[in-house]
Amino acid sequence: MERFFKKLVSPLVGTQEAESSHKRKRLDSNSNFEVPPDPGLRPLISNYDPNDHDFVRRQYLQAGPRQPMLQDFPQTLFGDKQRRFNKAWYSQYPYWLEYSIQKDAAYCLCCYLFKPENREGGGDAFTSTGFKNWKNKKSLDEHVGGLNSAHNLAMKKCQDLMKQNQHIQTVLERESKRSKNAYRLRLTATVDCIRWLLRQGLAFRGHDESKKSLNRGNFLELLQFLADHNAQIEGVVLENAPGKMMLIAPPIQKDIIKAAAIETTNKIMEELGDDLFSVLVDESRDVSCKEQMAVLLRYVSKQGSIVERFLAVVHVKETTSISLKESLEELFCRHKLSFSRLRGQGYDGASNMRGEFNGLKALILNENSSAYYVHCFAHQLQLVLVAVAEKHKRIATLFEDLSTAQNTVGVSCKRRDKLREKRAAEVQEALGNDELSTGTGLNQEIGLARPVETRWSSHYKSLTNLTILFGSIMVVLDDIMENAEDSRQGAKASRLLDSLTTFEFAF
Repeated sequence: MERFFKKLVSPLVGTQEAESSHKRKRLDSNSNFEVPPDPGLRPLISNYDPNDHDFVRRQYLQAGPRQPMLQDFPQTLFGDKQRRFNKAWYSQYPYWLEYSIQKDAAYCLCCYLFKPENREGGGDAFTSTGFKNWKNKKSLDEHVGGLNSAHNLAMKKCQDLMKQNQHIQTVLERESKRSKNAYRLRLTATVDCIRWLLRQGLAFRGHDESKKSLNRGNFLELLQFLADHNAQIEGVVLENAPGKMMLIAPPIQKDIIKAAAIETTNKIMEELGDDLFSVLVDESRDVSCKEQMAVLLRYVSKQGSIVERFLAVVHVKETTSISLKESLEELFCRHKLSFSRLRGQGYDGASNMRGEFNGLKALILNENSSAYYVHCFAHQLQLVLVAVAEKHKRIATLFEDLSTAQNTVGVSCKRRDKLREKRAAEVQEALGNDELSTGTGLNQEIGLARPVETRWSSHYKSLTNLTILFGSIMVVLDDIMENAEDSRQGAKASRLLDSLTTFEFAF
């Protein structure tokens, strides 16, 4: 059996000269434990902290009981015989018996560190005054006592103190590490869900996010889905997380979103570097009736390809050219950009943007003549197409008939279902006759697209879909003409059917 108290070869064991000049004060007025006033009783304590009782006790126990072997123990007269401390007692009581050379007295290390409340087994003799009755060796056995004696209880406390795995500090550190790992896992799950929703451009919040709700919103439902398929994550998120550390509150979501936006913007700035760039700006009013200015950067990447990156949406209180320029300057300063590196600017045809003298274009050109202005090509083409369509009678009639067909066929779900069924039958027949090819993305279900005045490509899509669905539309119009309950709907379908089947319309 190993000795419980191991003697340390460290600064804990000082010389007798150092011990003789070392003094300690009482640790705590409310504690029964004191650092002994006798410096010869105990070795020096390194890193002494008067507020940490267990630390001092543990240092004492690690040093072990002071048992000087090569010492001439002084004799004391008991009656007619001279007696002295017997060093053979060290081997009989190796764990607790210690001797003070200065006081010529024996002490109990365990009872001194954990003084019992009662005075059995020698009382203060082994803790304060010291045991000196060398002729009465039985007192040592009486001090040890039975199984539940004060000495054995103190010995048990010493053993518990030396078991680091059971020490309160070790338990707290272990629990702290476990909490940190759980918090990191919970935060990672939250961030992953937010990143996925950001990439997909989906909303986060739900109308009812309570536990009784059947749909708590995209974020909470996605986090719950992740927990259902990962037992490790399930144990640390939502109901299994601490009440104030669930990491699902809207402010926390916004903070993580903001951090993701900052990281994305920093990546764009890193890719741009010190190169030249152009800026694309458009201004619009959002659903909350606030004027918002969208800013994009256009530049050549390190790989030599032209890229356009969305930079930010800036709220502007006014839409004047001066206000827009000030907002743009503030955005540039925030990202360490300069108008001197600007080589192009593109806006729509609004006067506050392209004004010859006071527009945003002119204000920037006054600072940098190399920032050439280019009108938005898509906006220009849209204006041209709309102007031509309005002035050319046949083209105007074409889109008017197209709009009438869309309103007539798509006015009810019943007619749309009829159109889908007819189109599906045509596709099935064409596939059987090898008139159509099969493959990914081919032969998808389409509908009648409405032309939008501000999107020139929508006119092309409307005409393309009409060409593909022309046969199915004719069948639906014929069915409306024959089976319409309202005679006016039947007459309207008849006129439209005659108009769509003319050579002029097809041409």
